[in-house]
Amino acid sequence: MDIIHKRLCLDQYSFNPLVTALTQTSCILAISHFFHLLLKPVGQPGPVAQVLAGVVLGPSVSCRIHDIREFFIQPTSGDYYQFSSYLFEIMFMFLIGLETDISFSKRNLYVASITAYSGLILNSILGAALSPLFIKLLRIPDKKIQFATVIMMILANSASLVVIRLVADLKLDTSDVGRLAVTSSLVNEMSCVLVASLYHAVGSWKSFSFLFLTFLVTGLLIGLNQYFAFWINKSDGDNKYVNNADVSFIFFLILMLSFIVETCGYSSTISCFLVGLMFPRKGKTCRTLLSKLSYLVDNFLLPIYFGYIGFQFDVNYLNSIATIITVVVMILLNFGGKLVSTFAACHYLKVPLNEGFMFALILSLKGHFDLQLINVEPNSRLWWNPCVHSVLLSTVVFDTVIGGIIVAFTVKREEKSLSHKQTSLEFHDPESELRILACTYGSRHSSGALGLISALGGSKRAIVTPYLMHLVELPEKRKTNLMYHQLAEGDQYSDEDDYGGDDAVDTFTSETKILINIVKAVSSFASLYEDVCTGAEDRCVSIIFLPFHEHQRIDGNMEIDKEGIRATNQRVLPMLRAR
Repeated sequence: MDIIHKRLCLDQYSFNPLVTALTQTSCILAISHFFHLLLKPVGQPGPVAQVLAGVVLGPSVSCRIHDIREFFIQPTSGDYYQFSSYLFEIMFMFLIGLETDISFSKRNLYVASITAYSGLILNSILGAALSPLFIKLLRIPDKKIQFATVIMMILANSASLVVIRLVADLKLDTSDVGRLAVTSSLVNEMSCVLVASLYHAVGSWKSFSFLFLTFLVTGLLIGLNQYFAFWINKSDGDNKYVNNADVSFIFFLILMLSFIVETCGYSSTISCFLVGLMFPRKGKTCRTLLSKLSYLVDNFLLPIYFGYIGFQFDVNYLNSIATIITVVVMILLNFGGKLVSTFAACHYLKVPLNEGFMFALILSLKGHFDLQLINVEPNSRLWWNPCVHSVLLSTVVFDTVIGGIIVAFTVKREEKSLSHKQTSLEFHDPESELRILACTYGSRHSSGALGLISALGGSKRAIVTPYLMHLVELPEKRKTNLMYHQLAEGDQYSDEDDYGGDDAVDTFTSETKILINIVKAVSSFASLYEDVCTGAEDRCVSIIFLPFHEHQRIDGNMEIDKEGIRATNQRVLPMLRAR
């Protein structure tokens, strides 16, 4: 008992650090949700509200009170934050790789690379040119070259994690602008991480051999996942999802990979991203991983992560002219360099300037890799003193909040120009992407929808992005007592058992190599048409397939499935015309 007491509640501190970390997490979630309710009506995305929640809870506001500061800010609590951020990083980057639209990224890799590298190169030059000024203002005594390198990396980097969440909250993740911004941010951040790894590797032969080892282990796990996912998909064909044991084993392999990479002295960001990117997309294994990770990451881990960024912000260190000038100049360099470089790239690529302005702002967001560079762990400052660390962290926070706010207002102002316009098939460019939304109520409808998708995607030159929407009727008598997660897992309240779409899609994908995105709409028949229209608008589709309300029996006569299906079909077209 004494050992447990010493581990869980150290005598020299008033509070258990683990309890402190859990309480801080709960407060961040609650406050960020409150801020999100206030800021959502004005179009502000979730990361802005979550960072502000951390600022309110941190030393800039709430922790000015002595008792609150003593409870939240303890030396040993940093160990819990460091371990948590390490686990978060693994799941973040693996999920980002798993959700990356490989087809779009391949088609637009040239455009995304030009946009990403133009900002990376120009901001690196600006950072190198003004590093002597920052060194003088912050009075850096030694390791000035390393400090200048960190300044260059911070200014050049674009946080893909923040960009993806921001684009998703603003409903740009299905538009060409949003997807191109995500691809550019991934190219930018992965390049920065690779450059930092190579910079570390050239220091000694041992470091270089460790870098080779990290690439070797990453390649081995990517190859192992190809066979392991295929074996899981075939091992139990009756289940629609993978069991928890197999999912835990996959996470264990990724955790071991990350542990080996971090032990070698490198960031596991690229390794986890590549494992997710190269993971087999077809079958129930990928579907289960996406289902389990997406809800956890989007609703809990990311708010905590962004909140902790704001929690570390300490306005008390911005108490001198030198620190304020440093923060202001770095912010201006970040936004100015991104604007100039992105405008130049858009002019070369013949991209509209209004889209280029949004690209520049989105690529100015900071977060994940920047925090690794400035070493956010409270017990390790490398060569920096707390003031320098706080100044660099303040730059990251201001860039994220300011950039997020401006992007949100810009998207709201340019809503009409960003809306999907290719809704008439007769004017649709045959070589451009065709987005299809096929709605189904059961396995009978799924086979017909898959046949239409296969016919439209028959040409190798045709770029088809199909969505299969499972329409689930929510009975009125259970509407007030039913939780959504009960419908999501195929339980007794859902018609998922009669749906049969997942197995059909898995077979279809393995035979045709056409990847189908499965979505679900759960509502009563009275409002189901609204979900269809909203889903079509959010996914920028050009054609909607709706199942007929009658089907032919064996004797040749027609039979009505449900009267609600006819009502839904009759309401969809007028509503789309109204929009």
